[in-house]
Amino acid sequence: MNKQRLYHLSVSFIGAFLLALLFLFPPPQLQSLDSSLRDIFFQIRGEIPTSNQITIVDIDEKSLAQLGQWPWERDLVAQLLTKLTKDGAGIIGLDMVFAEADKTSPAYINQKHHFALKKPADYDAILADAVANTPTILGYVFNMTQTTPQTIVPSIPVVVIEQGTSDYNALLSPKGVLPNISVIQNKAYSSGFFNNIPDLSGMVRSVPLIMKYQGVVYPSLALEMLRIGLNSPTIKVISSETGVDAIQLADVNIPTDRHAQLFLNYRGPGHSFPYVSAVDILNGTYEPQLIKNKWVLIGTSASGLLDLRSMPFDNVYPGVEAHATVIDNILVGDLLSKPTWIDAVDLTLLITLFLISYLVFNQLKAFWLVIAFVSSLSLLFFFLNYMLFKEGLILNILLPFMALISAMFLSTLASYFFETRQKNLIKNKLASKVSPSVMSEILKNESQDIMQGQTREITVFFSDLRDFTRLSETMPNPQTLIDFLNEYVTEMTNIIVKHQATVDKFIGDAIMAYWNAPLSVANHADLAVTASLEQLKALPDLNRRIKENPKFDAVTQLCKINQIEPIQIGIGLNTGDAVVGEMGSSGRSDYTIIGDTVNLGSRLESLCKFYGSTLNISEYTKQQLQQPYILRFLDRVTVKGKAQPVDIWQVHDFGEAQGALKTELDDYHHAIKLYQEAKFTEALECFTTLESLPDKTNTKIYGIYIARCTQYIECAPQNFNAVYEHTSK
Repeated sequence: MNKQRLYHLSVSFIGAFLLALLFLFPPPQLQSLDSSLRDIFFQIRGEIPTSNQITIVDIDEKSLAQLGQWPWERDLVAQLLTKLTKDGAGIIGLDMVFAEADKTSPAYINQKHHFALKKPADYDAILADAVANTPTILGYVFNMTQTTPQTIVPSIPVVVIEQGTSDYNALLSPKGVLPNISVIQNKAYSSGFFNNIPDLSGMVRSVPLIMKYQGVVYPSLALEMLRIGLNSPTIKVISSETGVDAIQLADVNIPTDRHAQLFLNYRGPGHSFPYVSAVDILNGTYEPQLIKNKWVLIGTSASGLLDLRSMPFDNVYPGVEAHATVIDNILVGDLLSKPTWIDAVDLTLLITLFLISYLVFNQLKAFWLVIAFVSSLSLLFFFLNYMLFKEGLILNILLPFMALISAMFLSTLASYFFETRQKNLIKNKLASKVSPSVMSEILKNESQDIMQGQTREITVFFSDLRDFTRLSETMPNPQTLIDFLNEYVTEMTNIIVKHQATVDKFIGDAIMAYWNAPLSVANHADLAVTASLEQLKALPDLNRRIKENPKFDAVTQLCKINQIEPIQIGIGLNTGDAVVGEMGSSGRSDYTIIGDTVNLGSRLESLCKFYGSTLNISEYTKQQLQQPYILRFLDRVTVKGKAQPVDIWQVHDFGEAQGALKTELDDYHHAIKLYQEAKFTEALECFTTLESLPDKTNTKIYGIYIARCTQYIECAPQNFNAVYEHTSK
């Protein structure tokens, strides 16, 4: 394992370990931020409809303005309960507590001031009778911070079944209770606490469904209303070693956290549920369908009564609506839960996400790294959103996003470090050994073994200027000659490099290049042919510029006299295995290629003069071509220094031959077939016909074969194999 891979593995495991520590021992600020991110998910999701089974009777500003400040006389509250019952309310929950006697009651005033009134009205008793004769569930408050004097706790007509292994130490344990006065409480069928406990950030995101006080389990107001409404005689508390897992009413399973708190799936901001003003109930100026067979909660949205809370959608949210949300969540069944096993899922997701992200990000270039990072963030968002709102599972949100961001940051930092270190290492080690062009290619590759000798399949390119010696003799000075060569070489090199080749060297007026080394290149034979044809097509414009440049007037004049272009080239291409690597002396070397493949490529370029062609390729290059080209078979030859015969072809252009060119090539290849079958008389006739064409595309090839056929007719060869031996370079 190389050092770079070992480094990346070390960083990935250390990063995963640190993130795991953050998850296992989170600071309060981290937990608060995670909750805030989840609030954003709620805001992005937006409002959702309620079950339309719950109505809130609101002691609002309108009611206070018409009926006076709170608390009202309790006979007025009794009237409210009676009217609601008369209009068909299914069950009524009071999000309020009557902890003291009504001091506005005539009975209270008569007793306090010793008036001699006979049977004065007792508002507390009136309310108690209304509670007894209506489907009303009273509310009371547990004191969570201060111990209160010993108080009688409301009796709840329910059997709590504790199932599991927990001793319920995780349950919230109040320090005191603020109940209703006994005259009212004793007439009630049941009651429940209505504590809404904000988290560390002051937001109400979950509410306790049960608490344990003085060794007894008590239900919340919402849970008790549901128990009675669902006709469940028992509350089953299902637990494990870590705490409470769920609460069961009849056949309804309610998942909770270990403290028996239900995470609220808020429907929207305040007033998402139907509201009816309390004064409208008393005056009868409301639509009775809003009450009939509904779960009714009586609470307040008036700011002066201090029952406003903060929640994800709204900073001013009526506390009574939290109880409504509990009931609605359970009735609809879209409950959010954080089961005890979810921590293991969170930790596994966190570690896996960081490890995979970091190791993958390290393999990507900058552009793809950004794409992968943004895609990963999007996928993570959709995954967490799906788990929260479709599966109802509350996963940690902050740390997975931190894992992705950390992986992105660390991989970018590591890549920068290694890239800089590697480039400096290669520059220091190889600056005196390789050419700048090869250095540039090496620095793009991460492998440090790229300079090692190896055998690779390559396509080699040779090109050479025609009549360069004669042209150079016309140059007025050496600098003009250099400028002329630079004009040509720059144009050709740009085309070669554009098609992913490595320029090996310039040999006077010749250019040597190759494909598929030091870096792998797909379809390198096609790239070589394409680059060569583009060079040939670039010559007319290049020659025009040279002829228009006063610096090269001497060359231009010579070309006019001889009726030639300033720059004419021949190109040879061959494909095959070659040895590639750093070669040379200990003090000076270059990255280059050697082998028979290279030698044959050079010979093919030289044969352009012999066959009157501009671009020759071997049969080995032709076999690898994927794109269509207009090709002409030239000859089966052996070249100097090589005994194995090889077919050589001329490349005319891209695509397929059409019209007169197609006819000419078809006739030519028919003549070649006759020649190879030793039918020299018939072949001679065909070649002679082709030679007479006024617009033939090769001015020498037909004459070559006419001469051969004439010779073989006069002197028939023995064991003719159609192989022509070239004895010179």
